Amino acid sequence: MSPSPRIVLAHGTTAALETRLRARCPQAELRTARSYDALSELLSSFRPDIVYAVRFAGNEGFPSAALTGPGGPAWIANGGVGTDHLGQWDTHRTTVTNAAGVAAGMMAEYVLGGFLHFTLDVPGLQADKAAKVWAERRVRPLAEQTLLIVGLGQTGQALAKRAKAFGMRVIGTRARPREMPHVDEVHAAGDLAALLPRADFIAVATPLTSATRGLIGPAEIAAMKPGVVLADVSRGGVVDQSALRVALTGGPVAAAVLDVFEVEPLPATSPLWETANVLISPHCSSVHAGWEEASFDMFLDNLDRWTEGAPLLNIVDPQRGY
Repeated sequence: MSPSPRIVLAHGTTAALETRLRARCPQAELRTARSYDALSELLSSFRPDIVYAVRFAGNEGFPSAALTGPGGPAWIANGGVGTDHLGQWDTHRTTVTNAAGVAAGMMAEYVLGGFLHFTLDVPGLQADKAAKVWAERRVRPLAEQTLLIVGLGQTGQALAKRAKAFGMRVIGTRARPREMPHVDEVHAAGDLAALLPRADFIAVATPLTSATRGLIGPAEIAAMKPGVVLADVSRGGVVDQSALRVALTGGPVAAAVLDVFEVEPLPATSPLWETANVLISPHCSSVHAGWEEASFDMFLDNLDRWTEGAPLLNIVDPQRGY
C-alpha cells in the first residue's frame, strides 16, 4: 500500500476535511468531489487508491458501479454506516470500511425519544394546547415493558443500555447470538417470529441486506402484540411500509417512529404523511453536531493504518452488510 496514496474526498462540503487530511497525511495526492458527477469523473481521470465518500445527495446518481467495479479504488471509506447503496463488491479487489458506532448513542436516544413521544401522548397534549383545552390524559410508563431490538449491532447495544435505565426488559436478535450486557435474552435472527408477539416496543436496527429486505412484512406485522410501538432506524426496505400503514389504521401497531423509507425523500404522495400515529423524520437519527468530524476521525485513524500497512478497522462484509 502506497505511503503516498491518491485520495478523493466525496462530500458536500470538503474544505475542512481537506485541511485536516493534508495535516495528517501531507504526502497524499488529494482531490475533492462535491457532486456525484465530479466523483465519477475523478474515478476515471485520477484513478484514486482511496475514496472517502458520504452519500450527501441521496442514492440517485451515486456512482456505485464505478466505485466497486474494475479499476475502482482499492479502499472505499464510507462516511456513514449503511453500505447497501454500494451493492455487492469483490472483496479481493475492493475493501469497504464504514463508520459503525459513530452515532449509535444518538440513534438510541432518537428511538427512545420516539417511544416517549407516544407514551407521553405528546400529540394529544399539543392538540389540547392548540385548542386551549384542559383535558384528562394518561401517560404510559416504559418500565416493565418488553423491548425487542431487531439487530443487536452497535446501535442496538446502545439502545439496550439506555432502555435498561428506564427499567425495560430487553430482548433482541443478532446473526451470532451470545450473551450481551443490558440484554435479557439474545436470540438468533431466525427466532424473530416467536419474539414479535412478546414485544410492547420494537426497534428495527438491522442492516439492509438480501437476507433482511422485507424482514418485517405483512405476516410479521400481523403477529405483533396489539398496541405495540415500532421504531425503524435501519434502512428503507427492511420494514414493509405498506403493510405497516395498514396495521397503523386498524391493526396491532399503535404508533410508528420512522426515520428511514423505501423511497427517500419520502414522496409527498405517500399516505404515511396523512397517518396521524406516525412520527416521520428525514433520515436524521444519526445526524448530530460533531458526527461528521467523528466519522472523519475514524477515517484518518484508518488512513494511518493504511500507510503503515496495518489491517484496517471496520471492514464491511458485503454478504452480511456490516
